[in-house]
Amino acid sequence: MTILEIIILAIALAMDCFTVSIACGLAQKKVVRGPMTAMIFLFGIFQGGMTLAGWYGGSLFSNIVRPIDHWIAFALLAYLGGKMVYEAYRPKEDEEECSACKKGLLRTRNLITMAVATSIDALAVGVSFAFLALSSMRLYTACLIIALASSLFTLLGLGIGIFAGKRIKFPVEALGGIILIGIGIKILIEHLSEA
Repeated sequence: MTILEIIILAIALAMDCFTVSIACGLAQKKVVRGPMTAMIFLFGIFQGGMTLAGWYGGSLFSNIVRPIDHWIAFALLAYLGGKMVYEAYRPKEDEEECSACKKGLLRTRNLITMAVATSIDALAVGVSFAFLALSSMRLYTACLIIALASSLFTLLGLGIGIFAGKRIKFPVEALGGIILIGIGIKILIEHLSEA
């Protein structure tokens, strides 16, 4: 596997991170430095780490997780997306609580949930790496490139989401939630159509 192939693969894996981060940026409408920095690092760490875990787990891990990985990703993203849609349409008397809920989207627990959901494909890629007989150096290089691409695309997505969120005048939290649910549905359909 060439470096160019690894870069293309890393960009493809980073697309879910990119889309989820756009949804989070839309919901926040402003920079929240600490949680957004954590999101950028977590998404990268999970993408690279899950690739490595898939390689180490090899076919044994694949046989256990592969039949349900798409359902796990769908459930996690649908839950978070549904929560965002619900919070967007809360009654106006709960406006103060609603503001706290937006901040809650970037809680560590939710960031980890999103990082896991977006990195399940990286786990499958890692399993495929086990069958390619990659050298240790090439494997670690691939994991690093995947992690960096995911972090960069997360940063870019947050920026785009914040920029658009400041200019859109309808409940962008609902749009962000719908995007998360859509990603979950896309993952589910892709995996079910492969079966």
